[in-house]
Amino acid sequence: MSRWQYRLARAWEWLALRTLIRRGRELELLHRAMGFATLALVTLAPLLIVVAAADPLVRGGFPSWLSDGMGLSGRSAKVLNEVFSPPREVIGTTSAWSILMLAVFGVSFGGSVQNGFERIWGLPAGPWHRVWRQATWLLVLMAYLYQEVQTGTATQGFPRIFLTTMTTLFFFWWGPWFLLGGQIRWRDLLPGAVASLLGLVGLRAFSTLVFTPLIVTNALSYGAVGTVLVVSSWLIGVGFVVYGGALFGRWFTEHHWAPSHEEAEP
Repeated sequence: MSRWQYRLARAWEWLALRTLIRRGRELELLHRAMGFATLALVTLAPLLIVVAAADPLVRGGFPSWLSDGMGLSGRSAKVLNEVFSPPREVIGTTSAWSILMLAVFGVSFGGSVQNGFERIWGLPAGPWHRVWRQATWLLVLMAYLYQEVQTGTATQGFPRIFLTTMTTLFFFWWGPWFLLGGQIRWRDLLPGAVASLLGLVGLRAFSTLVFTPLIVTNALSYGAVGTVLVVSSWLIGVGFVVYGGALFGRWFTEHHWAPSHEEAEP
């Protein structure tokens, strides 16, 4: 073996990328991201539509939330608004039973995310009575999305970037810790939160460059179905970031951050 081949092998061993790739395959990262997108579209989106319609500030409703998250503007945002705008009577025609069912479906979405984090960190499934954690996480998620939209309309430039960075980092740092019942230390979860933040930044840039024109062309070619397909693709990207960031965080913690297999006290 030549010197450069030896150095390459040592670098590969030091990076431990084989472990990261193997864990991604074991987790079935792409399939899990697709499941995230499906659940988000079927269970979370209807709940967010109701919440956005009840917004006392009335700043565009759910389509504006979605456009802000995808980084859309102009004609593409208008197309999205035409597809996802709910009727004006959405609050008046939504019964208490319907809201309860939407909340239950939303909690199931939180349960799916919790299960993904448990698989990533090699933890057993949490007991059923921890469903309150999923419900609380869901409420914090909606509050996080709401403040993202409000800060986007109230601030611009560096203040918006700073607020978005801090709140996103905190949410992806706190979320796994809370859903996992504090079984993983805060320090061990920090690399995953940073990776998720950077992943969302990259996804937003990709969405602005690719999905912005794609929504318009798909709307012309396939109508509303084409727009929904683009949104679904973006949600798959979000799921990939959520789980992929956490997976990268565990790998980085174990091999490069502070190698430790000890878990914090619950």
